[in-house]
Amino acid sequence: MAILKFRVYWEDDDSVYRDVVIRHTQNFFDLHNCILKSFEFDNKHKATFYRSNDNWVRGREISLEKYDDKEYKADPLIMAEVPMGSEIKDPNQKFIYVYDFNKFWTFKVELIHVDKEENKKLTYPSCIRTEGIAPSQYGTKGLVDSRLAEVEEKYDLNSATMPDGFSEEDEDGNATGTEEEAGTEEAGEEF
Repeated sequence: MAILKFRVYWEDDDSVYRDVVIRHTQNFFDLHNCILKSFEFDNKHKATFYRSNDNWVRGREISLEKYDDKEYKADPLIMAEVPMGSEIKDPNQKFIYVYDFNKFWTFKVELIHVDKEENKKLTYPSCIRTEGIAPSQYGTKGLVDSRLAEVEEKYDLNSATMPDGFSEEDEDGNATGTEEEAGTEEAGEEF
C-alpha cells in the first residue's frame, strides 16, 4: 500500500509547516482532519482543496460539501468520496487547502515522498513533523487577557520597576544604590 507524505505550508510563512502521512486509499476528508489537528484548528468551518500546478494555480475543487452560497465553474468533488490516490497525477502533486471562508486560512500542500511500506507504529493519517509555531486560529485575545494577567501578578511586573525593567532591590529585597555609591562605600571601609 502506498503511503503519501505531504508537506503542508502555511501560505503566509513557509517556515511554518507540518509533514503528514496518509494512505493512498484514504480520502481528502481524512487529510482535511489531519491538517486541522496538526495546526491545532477546530473543525467548525467550511473547507476546500484545489488541485494545483507548480505555480500554485487553483484547479479542480475538492470540497467538504457543496455550498449553496458559493459559485462554482464546475461542481466540486466531495472530500469524503475522493481517495487520495485518484488525484495524484504527478510525483510532486500540489494542492491548495482553504479553511474558514471568512478568514481564508490558506495552506499549500505538496507531495514530497511516496513510500511503499507502512510504518506499523503510526496510525494513518498522522503528522510526523512539526516546524514553526502554528498561527492562532482566533487570534491571541484570550491568551493575552488571561495568561498575561496571571504572569504579571505572579512576577509583580507592574510594581515599582525602573524604566528598563530593573528594580532598585536585589534578590533578597534589600535596597541597592548605584555602582558609584557602592564603590564609595567600599572605599570608605578600606580606610
